[in-house]
Amino acid sequence: MPANAAWRRLSAIVPLLLVSALAFSVFTAGSANAALSQRDRKIHHAIVKRHRKIHHAIVKRDRKIHHGVKVALNHRGDPYVYGAAGPGAFDCSGLTEFSFGKAGLRLPRSAAEQYGFVRHIPKRHLHRGDLMFFHSGGYIYHVAIFLRRHGGHVWLLHAPHTGTVVQRDPVWTNQWYAGTLRRRP
Repeated sequence: MPANAAWRRLSAIVPLLLVSALAFSVFTAGSANAALSQRDRKIHHAIVKRHRKIHHAIVKRDRKIHHGVKVALNHRGDPYVYGAAGPGAFDCSGLTEFSFGKAGLRLPRSAAEQYGFVRHIPKRHLHRGDLMFFHSGGYIYHVAIFLRRHGGHVWLLHAPHTGTVVQRDPVWTNQWYAGTLRRRP
């Protein structure tokens, strides 16, 4: 498992464990050595069950995002065609809509609509599979899939423009916003 995937899983689990430990300590604070009352045990189990459910949903969503990236990567080399949404040709938002749709995640059709649909995050919090929205004066004109940071560059996957194909590229400008389909932990 890549280091960043392990870190994502760990960072999703740690808050759940802390909340569970805090809840347990709150319910047992009154009597250090005494057994939990039946009511306290029910409350504790309900909290643990809820946190497991949340963790399961986060892991499931992360798997879908990972699958969407794999789908997009499998379409490297497919031609850019304005308005195309796959499977043999794509424009930028058609690639993201198609790829994440195959993974069971819905996205609107245009780059601007996708920007309005996702949760906005700081650029430094990007994870593989998050989206990068390029803008000019606030107008969203392009969307790409974040792949990784390497060698001082941010690498992305996108369908750039007419005459090109779906490809990996380093980012060419700092005029972009970050968005994610990930849930908050």
